Amino acid sequence: MRHTREKTLMLKSGCGFVAGIAALMAMFISLVLVISGSMNPSGTHATASLPAVAPMTIDIELGDMFIHPSSISIPTGTAVTFHVHNSGVMAHDFRTEAGVGFSAIQPGESKDVTTSPLTAISSAWCTIAGHKQAGMLLAINVIGAPVAAGSPVAVPSAGLDAVIDAAAMPSAGWLGRDPLLHAASNKTVHNIAFDATESIIEVAPGVTQEMWTFNGMVPGPVLRGNIGDTFRITLTNKGKMGHSIDFHASKVAWSDQMRTILPGESLVYEFTAQFAGAFMYHCGTGPALHHIGNGMYGVIIIDPPHLAPVEKEFFITQSELYLGPQGQPGDLTKMINEQWDAVVFNGYFNQYKFDPIHVLPGKRYRIWVLNDGPSENSAFHIVGTIFDTVYKEGAYLLRPDATHGGSQVLDLQPAQGGFVEFTFAVDGLYPFVTHKFANVGKGALGFFVVGNADASALGNH
Repeated sequence: MRHTREKTLMLKSGCGFVAGIAALMAMFISLVLVISGSMNPSGTHATASLPAVAPMTIDIELGDMFIHPSSISIPTGTAVTFHVHNSGVMAHDFRTEAGVGFSAIQPGESKDVTTSPLTAISSAWCTIAGHKQAGMLLAINVIGAPVAAGSPVAVPSAGLDAVIDAAAMPSAGWLGRDPLLHAASNKTVHNIAFDATESIIEVAPGVTQEMWTFNGMVPGPVLRGNIGDTFRITLTNKGKMGHSIDFHASKVAWSDQMRTILPGESLVYEFTAQFAGAFMYHCGTGPALHHIGNGMYGVIIIDPPHLAPVEKEFFITQSELYLGPQGQPGDLTKMINEQWDAVVFNGYFNQYKFDPIHVLPGKRYRIWVLNDGPSENSAFHIVGTIFDTVYKEGAYLLRPDATHGGSQVLDLQPAQGGFVEFTFAVDGLYPFVTHKFANVGKGALGFFVVGNADASALGNH
């Protein structure tokens, strides 16, 4: 009995040993098969196949200055079809970091974009100038995507931006913007053609930018009329992106005459002037900050009744420059952060230092000033004289009377305007500036040359 039990135990033990050997052999064979499977016929290692990942379809909404959702997360190796719909009021496009996408689609339209399997963190955006910086950016988070050590760090665009040399002089053929303001015509209906274009323009000696313009100039044409006059402006978009126009002197529907028009389109903007003042006009296409900051602004003057006669009238618009790379549009990120590179009069750095305004002593002059911004204030001041008349935002703040009141500055927030009147007592050089002196060295400087004063020290043309 005992012998039988021992024999049985020995048999079971032997069976266990055999089973263990079999298991080890199976593991060894499996390992050989794995190693063999990872070798191609030439004996080199082959890349292991990733498990198949089901493709995904994601709905994307393009609004005016946003993409919804603003971020997505997908497993690594996923091919994505973006079903993109434009719910905004202007055209938008959509393109991934890999360059897959489509050209602009109109409001209400939809389009699909399909990517190859994504294995790295990526993004997509609207490529129309300024739209990405204004918020039209989609972050694509790929779960499990490796983060490569030592990946290149994006260089801020400011490192590539044009730089103004304050000591530089314009070229010999340079001509400044004539600031002389002509009297309003006797017409009661003003038919005016405006072309919206993008043009390479010099904004400081040796510095060019792609400026967005009305009729190829910055600021745009000066318009002038009287209360009761009708202005009929035909705006034609001859540029490469959507543009519009907004006259602060008008009372019209934003959704109608101020609407964005596409390249090749036109609209007629008509209004009757009901209020006097120096009013701003500008492109209102989003982001409006980018379009104004890139030069699409100007002044329309509606004379107050019984405007007193003067020897001559001039106009000055103050604005800021937010430089992008040479020959490229201004930097929207700088505009958003109010980081201007220059503050200028009539669109050019130190313009009336290089091309000063010549007048006579003892004569009465009027200068209309508009702060086109888009963001900085103005404290317009002429060194060496006193304003005896100040008109701001449709009202006289000061006029000559027995009180002998005088004013030193016309203070204007962005989009405000008015005029001052003054005389010069004697021959000489008279600087005009914004009395926010941090901006004088940034280009907000000009000169009146009065009488026979020697202007050679200005290095002017």
